[in-house]
Amino acid sequence: MPVPLRTDFDADALRAIARPTKDGPQARRLLALAAIYDGATCTAAARIGGVTGQIVRDWVVTFNAHGPDGLINRKPPGQPSKLTDAHRAALMARVDAGPIPAVHGVVRWRLIDLIQWLWEAFRITIAKQTLSRELRAMNYRKLSARPRHHAKSEAAVAAFKKTSPPKWQRSRKPRPAASRSRSGSPMRRGSGRRTRSRDAGPNAARARQPRKTKGPPRPTSSGRSVRLRARARAWFCPAARPRA
Repeated sequence: MPVPLRTDFDADALRAIARPTKDGPQARRLLALAAIYDGATCTAAARIGGVTGQIVRDWVVTFNAHGPDGLINRKPPGQPSKLTDAHRAALMARVDAGPIPAVHGVVRWRLIDLIQWLWEAFRITIAKQTLSRELRAMNYRKLSARPRHHAKSEAAVAAFKKTSPPKWQRSRKPRPAASRSRSGSPMRRGSGRRTRSRDAGPNAARARQPRKTKGPPRPTSSGRSVRLRARARAWFCPAARPRA
């Protein structure tokens, strides 16, 4: 049997609602229902919406029940939680009170201990992952103990530690007097007597005078340069040329 649309809306009203909306699926469904208001068949409306006729029928039922807002995609609620507000309040009080080591055998609650308590108190079966998620939502965090080897010996750890003296402690042995150079070889201590310079004292003037040589001074240039100089002098000097 055909399902009639509600009478408080028409095609123009649905198109006016679909125009400013930013939800694409809602706008497509509103346009498909507006075509039905104009007299189109269910098959034509399904072609506009890109779905089948059965889905258009579901849109009509939802639109009649909830109006245009019912055509918006909503997140499904999913499976309801096993813990109610009363269960969460009791669980929070149990965690805040803490265990008694002499009675419960632990110093802090574990997930398996709380799961056992929930079963004994409320007959609720819950997984560790679900209980951890619930405790995390209540601002509780899981504490992980540092791993410890079963064969660890505190005496062996204390004996293995190095007991070297601090760096600022002075050595008992005095340092040698001789210092070392940059190359690493030892150096002798310098004497208080200074070495006299060559230009100091009464021989300073004698040391500055140039050495005297016997005989005529030797030419400082080579023999080839002497011949070239003599040839150039003969070429530029007119008196050196032989007369005809």
